[in-house]
Amino acid sequence: MFRYPDIKPEVFNPREVYEVKLLMTYFLNQTGKPCTYMQLLEIFTGEEIVDYFLFIEALKELIDTGVLIKRERDGTAEYLLSDEGRMGAESFKKLVPRSVRDRILASGLRLFARQKAEQSVSTEITEDGTGCKVSCTVSDGGVTLMQLSLYAPDREQAEHICRKMKANPAELYGRVLDFVVCADDLPEAPFSEYSE
Repeated sequence: MFRYPDIKPEVFNPREVYEVKLLMTYFLNQTGKPCTYMQLLEIFTGEEIVDYFLFIEALKELIDTGVLIKRERDGTAEYLLSDEGRMGAESFKKLVPRSVRDRILASGLRLFARQKAEQSVSTEITEDGTGCKVSCTVSDGGVTLMQLSLYAPDREQAEHICRKMKANPAELYGRVLDFVVCADDLPEAPFSEYSE
């Protein structure tokens, strides 16, 4: 019989679909927050923890049996656990190895952290005759924490600055705040003697 090198026979084992269903209910129960289809897809398959086809089958079965409830919020479909799903998640979570549960939970928390960071920072590039102005706003819960504008000599560098700002807005804000709060501890700038 011909063997496909990348396909494992256990992928088609129905027991694995059952484990994925348990893993999904465990994850949604632990995080306590509804997820969109794309969030679930990235969490479960993005780091290759679960095979895509197993994910699709498990999600469909959970919806068909009423374990997952689909609701619309702001025009986007989200999935959350029913009461039955929460009870099952607690009762049967140990049927999936702890290492797999920990990996799926870590995958989800990384995704949520990245999405929160993306929502908390906005950047804009404005080109003028000499280069680009990169404007950055860092906010949290509707409060603007910081607005910053930087010069970049060209569009490529401006886009690089935007990527760096979006990658870790908490660190950006923390470093600026550290500099401002600890400014008294810094030696005077060498050019300050010429500013008078």
